[in-house]
Amino acid sequence: MDGAPLPADAFYDDAPCGLLLSTPDGLLLRANATACRWLGFGAHELAGIVRIQDLMTVGARLFHHTHCQPLLQMRGSVGELQIDLRHRDGTRLPMLVNVVRRALDGQPRDEWALFMASERQSYERELRSARKEAEDALVAQRVAERRLQALNAALSAADRRKDEFLATLSHELRNPLAPMRSAVEVLKHRQDGSALDARLLSVFDRQLHHLTHLVDDLMEVSRITQDKMELRRRPVDLCLLASAAVGDTAGMMEHAGHRLDLALPAGPVTVDADPTRINQVLVNLLTNAAKYTPDGGRIGLVLGIEDGHAVLAVRDNGIGLPAHALATVFDMFSQLEPALHRSRGGLGIGLSLVKGIVELHGGTIAADSPGEGCGSCFTVRLPLAQAVACEAPAAQAALVPARILVVDDNADAAEMLLMALELFGCEVRAAHSAQQALAMIEDFAPEVALLDIGLPDLNGYELARRLRATEHGRGMRLIAATGWGQEKDRQRAFDAGFDHHLTKPIDFERLRSVLGPGPA
Repeated sequence: MDGAPLPADAFYDDAPCGLLLSTPDGLLLRANATACRWLGFGAHELAGIVRIQDLMTVGARLFHHTHCQPLLQMRGSVGELQIDLRHRDGTRLPMLVNVVRRALDGQPRDEWALFMASERQSYERELRSARKEAEDALVAQRVAERRLQALNAALSAADRRKDEFLATLSHELRNPLAPMRSAVEVLKHRQDGSALDARLLSVFDRQLHHLTHLVDDLMEVSRITQDKMELRRRPVDLCLLASAAVGDTAGMMEHAGHRLDLALPAGPVTVDADPTRINQVLVNLLTNAAKYTPDGGRIGLVLGIEDGHAVLAVRDNGIGLPAHALATVFDMFSQLEPALHRSRGGLGIGLSLVKGIVELHGGTIAADSPGEGCGSCFTVRLPLAQAVACEAPAAQAALVPARILVVDDNADAAEMLLMALELFGCEVRAAHSAQQALAMIEDFAPEVALLDIGLPDLNGYELARRLRATEHGRGMRLIAATGWGQEKDRQRAFDAGFDHHLTKPIDFERLRSVLGPGPA
């Protein structure tokens, strides 16, 4: 202002802050309408009558005297002071105050700007509340994230334990299956032609194959979930694999009275695939169709070519799938009915295994069904391979009689395997520990040794190394016969000096090929 006449317009009176003019000792000379309204006085009741100190609380008056006045005298201004004024009715009014001292008409005057701090305090309270809510939310989020991380870690650990359990379970189940398989093989060769014995053996053989199939599924699904399945791919003709799978499931189809229709193209359908894994896919799908189709049903396997893919469909007229199950039928442990309501067996892992194997080959599988009681269809699509010749299936090798040492600490397994090998014309002996086996080598001079891995003194890997270190063992054919069948177990066996790796229960057709002339 500096000597300019005092403004008397509406802007001054109705300013959004209180404006006061006083002498240096505090006598009010003027107050705008906003200040009068806040303080509860008329302008005529303040000007020339009231001192600013009279409007202050005791504490504010003391602060004004000890701090504001000295600052105004020294530097001519005071900014953002928070002091309490009093309303006419005695109500406390928290104010934020700015004061400037300057000369007006040659006289020192104090210009006061008042801002109601109650709204500011309310705003600050809201800010503090909002900040606290945000901080609390952040803390809650971090706690939730930590809990989620802990839960994820626990789920991952549980998933790993589940996979390890499945692998261990399949291994432990193989051990009792091994002597059972050998015993059935012996009985099949020794039966006297009795129709009753033949039927009993057929039941044992069929159920043992089924149990072995379940154990194999446990092992394979464990490999897939742990991302440890390795494919041994080569060009193969799906027509040959489909025919082989039909042969593998013929006994099951015949027992259930199913009619199986096989429709194959005239020429080869070549895909780049692991034949063993694709055989698992086909056998699983055919087994699944047979299991969920009432006796006397119709099952079809159709193979064709479409848009650069081999398309293989397994259809049945069985119990079908409800619409809600189509999206989950390939999930691990998926079942259409609770266990107590099911008459058909199954672990709920076969289709999950099939999906995993197909996807590892770059293919897809889909399920379709018109509804419950209307049958179902599972369609596999695999990319066709480039035009290359397929490897012809190896002819079954005749088992060559040989001197064979069986090393297994399971007496039943060793005994049954010995009996089966004797029927094949082999000269056999058994040892139940690594040390016993080493002691028998020189006297018996075996040409072949079938070694279990889990022995009581030395494991089978170490025994193989020690046999290879002997003069006779260098030329011996070593075969690992074990319940551990993962790829790392096979590789460990080959690294230890084994020539072959067979999983229990031993497939005697596979054993024939291994014991055939020359390396298998």
